[in-house]
Amino acid sequence: YKLTYYTPEYETKDTDILAAFRVTPQPGVPPEEAGAAVAAESSTGTWTTVWTDGLTSLDRYKGRCYHIEPVVGEKDQYICYVAYPLDLFEEGSVTNMFTSIVGNVFGFKALRALRLEDLRIPVAYVKTFQGPPHGIQVERDKLNKYGRP
Repeated sequence: YKLTYYTPEYETKDTDILAAFRVTPQPGVPPEEAGAAVAAESSTGTWTTVWTDGLTSLDRYKGRCYHIEPVVGEKDQYICYVAYPLDLFEEGSVTNMFTSIVGNVFGFKALRALRLEDLRIPVAYVKTFQGPPHGIQVERDKLNKYGRP
């Protein structure tokens, strides 16, 4: 994964979804490989050959681990920064976005521990959300819950 998904020269775009993961690699796994594995497993990486690989551009859809820094005061822990292109996600779907970013990656064997620390969602993606079909008052009326958030 390191050769394809670890791209320290990558400059993030205003339209990228940016995630910061706290990563503890398994012993013997370098942080660059662990960060690349997170980017791969949460975007386009797979353990097998997929027939559609020849139909799409990996560079257009892949997540990129673009920066890694050690966690101060913690042995063998790193913050891995991953950028995801908007084209990877279905418009207006929080479920699709979170399933892609955190749905499969937490069971990855190269990692001893993993935690999503931060997620930055660009305005371009936020604008694709249509919002709820009605307001807070209708929700409160349905649930009979008033006077609280």
